[in-house]
Amino acid sequence: MRSIYEQVLGADFYKLHPRIQQRFGFCSEHKTASIGHGVMKRIWFNKLVALPLFIGTFRHIMFPQGGRDIPFTIENYAYIDRFGRETVTWIRKFKFPRSVRHFDATMVYSRQRELIVDYLGNKQHLAVDLDISAAANGGIRIRSGEQRFYEGWLQFRFPKLFTGCAEVNEWYDDGKRCYKITVDVRNPIIGQIFRYEGAFQASFIKTEPEAIPVGIQPLRDESRE
Repeated sequence: MRSIYEQVLGADFYKLHPRIQQRFGFCSEHKTASIGHGVMKRIWFNKLVALPLFIGTFRHIMFPQGGRDIPFTIENYAYIDRFGRETVTWIRKFKFPRSVRHFDATMVYSRQRELIVDYLGNKQHLAVDLDISAAANGGIRIRSGEQRFYEGWLQFRFPKLFTGCAEVNEWYDDGKRCYKITVDVRNPIIGQIFRYEGAFQASFIKTEPEAIPVGIQPLRDESRE
């Protein structure tokens, strides 16, 4: 079985730096997880969207807090969810002086649509289509597309004017021997609303699906893609 990122990128997967291939190349059959520790050089948010970001903290979707040199961790586990979909977790924790902020997501591969859907938060209420490509520097670029909200019987698509379009860039710096990442979220009207940039080291551990730690998988799974 190939990882969800290799399935989407096809031959372009091999344009990625070998260390990026390692980070994005494992799947549930490999029984491997990537655990990263590093420092965010800068985290910034637009005060005009402080209230929506604050509401997002209750579901582990971004947060209205900024700073410099913020320690963080990122945990990527691959498993099969209860709907039979290959899934990868993105559990990000940011340790501010007086609080720990979370930004959680689970990415699944949609066989029917042949793309990756990113469920933001710990209850998979917000589903985002992703466009993934190989960057010229051997990194991986992830751009968000259409966004949908699911809660019980309720479901709707967000108009573009009311969404944050995100771009994630992750690459490996051979000179400094570390992974680097930038995340930039923008709105068509307000402009930049959230951003962070930093560097980290990643270790790769063996793990059985039943041994994935508590708090890594979402509290609720959503079948609608």
